[in-house]
Amino acid sequence: MRLHEVSGATETIEAAPAKINLALHVTGQRADGYHLLETLVTFTEAGDVICIRDAAADSFSISGPFGDLLSDGGDNLVTRARDTLRDALTLTGQPARPVGIHLEKNLPVASGIGGGSADAAATLRGLLRHWGAIIAPENLASLALELGADVPMCLASRPLIARGIGEDIEVLTDLPELAMVLANPLKAVSTPEIFRRLQNKVNSHLPAHSTTGWMDFLAQSRNDLQPPAQSLLPEIGEMTGLLSAEGATLVRMSGSGATCFGIFHSFDAALNAETSLRKKRPGWYFQATRTI
Repeated sequence: MRLHEVSGATETIEAAPAKINLALHVTGQRADGYHLLETLVTFTEAGDVICIRDAAADSFSISGPFGDLLSDGGDNLVTRARDTLRDALTLTGQPARPVGIHLEKNLPVASGIGGGSADAAATLRGLLRHWGAIIAPENLASLALELGADVPMCLASRPLIARGIGEDIEVLTDLPELAMVLANPLKAVSTPEIFRRLQNKVNSHLPAHSTTGWMDFLAQSRNDLQPPAQSLLPEIGEMTGLLSAEGATLVRMSGSGATCFGIFHSFDAALNAETSLRKKRPGWYFQATRTI
């Protein structure tokens, strides 16, 4: 994340790291239908990138390996984040001049690793820097939640445990860096359908992380959405098998899928696994990365 000059105009660049649900427990359901979760989340060096420049009028454009799967017109989370933040700042008398926003879409779309939410959160962070604006943390958190349940987590972009519908965040300071490979068959799964197929809406809570090492914690936890997601998309089971065969010490689906991750003992091992997996499934997405 940095500021630099491009063609005489200041450009603000903000990373939108992939969000990885290392564990996800569904612990209940509210009367309004929202599911209650407890999830251990971390973020990776792999991710999208938001670029912001001053402009005569607002504009939005997209590039990157998965950019052609998104529309650069109409309603999307990036432009909604821009407009919502501008409205909030205008109420406090802070200027929010027109900007051109460019999204470099490096992550698969609708893949359970926070892509759209991460992009919206990066837009909020980047615009606050670009505009030199100030907003109360509680107001920013409320604004982020208005955009989506995952946006507050992505706004933090630090290891955390989230509870409720994702708004109750506990930042972690002792989660170690993890080397991993992300895998996706480039097929989407329906999050609403996954929740409909979830047989038990009230499951056990996350184990107490203060009394155990993190790998033991992960071994004792799970992703409650993985079985219904795998029933919709059998490739999820194939991915976890492939990652295990490459030597991953722990393999799991992230979020509502279909991205899976395998944790490796070193980044070099993750790179070797990525190379091998790309040869085995050349039409799929594989990315070696580290958590941040």
